[in-house]
Amino acid sequence: MEKTQSAAEEKKITAPEEPPAEEKTELVIEPATEEVAAEETAEETVTTAAAEEIAAAAAEQIAEDAPSVGLEESAQEQPAEEFKPKSGFRYGCYLFVKRSFDIFASGLFLIVFCWLYLILAVCVKCSDGGSVIYRHKRIGKNRKPIHISKFRSMKKNADQLENMLTPEQLEQYRREYKIDNDPRITKIGNFLRKTSLDELPQVWDIFVGRISVVGPRPLMEREVNEKYGADGDKLLSVKPGMIGWWGCNGRSNTTYESGERQKLELYYVDHCSVWFDIKIIFKTIGSVFKRTGAQ
Repeated sequence: MEKTQSAAEEKKITAPEEPPAEEKTELVIEPATEEVAAEETAEETVTTAAAEEIAAAAAEQIAEDAPSVGLEESAQEQPAEEFKPKSGFRYGCYLFVKRSFDIFASGLFLIVFCWLYLILAVCVKCSDGGSVIYRHKRIGKNRKPIHISKFRSMKKNADQLENMLTPEQLEQYRREYKIDNDPRITKIGNFLRKTSLDELPQVWDIFVGRISVVGPRPLMEREVNEKYGADGDKLLSVKPGMIGWWGCNGRSNTTYESGERQKLELYYVDHCSVWFDIKIIFKTIGSVFKRTGAQ
């Protein structure tokens, strides 16, 4: 009994002296873990805030650049407005009336003034023995190649520009396709040009439909491309004419370099009508008698 009792007392005395290992471990580790976690949370907060500031700054920069970039892209992507030729019943009626007038007027003129053609042909032939009629390739409606006839007003081999013109005159020709006091023009040719009689053979071109009585001046294809650029198709959407709005408004006095010639020709394309054509015919008759602008 005494041994058993003493053994039990020993157990009671020794048991409290050994604390549980797990509880001690928890007491030592938990404070350190909380401090580390707090530091990591603080670092993550700072990093997140910095990232947000950088993102916000980048967004502002993109917003500032976006409008100008968008405008540039839209300007590059937006195609140039394409010219659309006139159409419709009313315009078709105008073309019918115009062509009918061309046939009637040119046919009547050829019959009535055939004697004048004969006299002028003899004068041109006797001037230097060269050809009477000069035919030059031009560009017609819808860029169709045509040949325009004139009484020859220049010396033979006038196409050899480098041999017949000074450097200054050559430069003016390449700029305006005309020359002041052109040395290639003959004496009879000077009279024909001043009175516009050199263009009488074009009446036949009107009769057969190459050109019209009224319209923009027939030009060379290179001349159209150089001087009219993107407006070339607009100019060639109507049939060229023997007389026109540019011709009766100064002609040689309104140049390519000033831009007035292009404006006058394109103005006719925009406003062509029966009444406008009649106005041009009467104004041209007045210009011929006044001899204004012709060279």
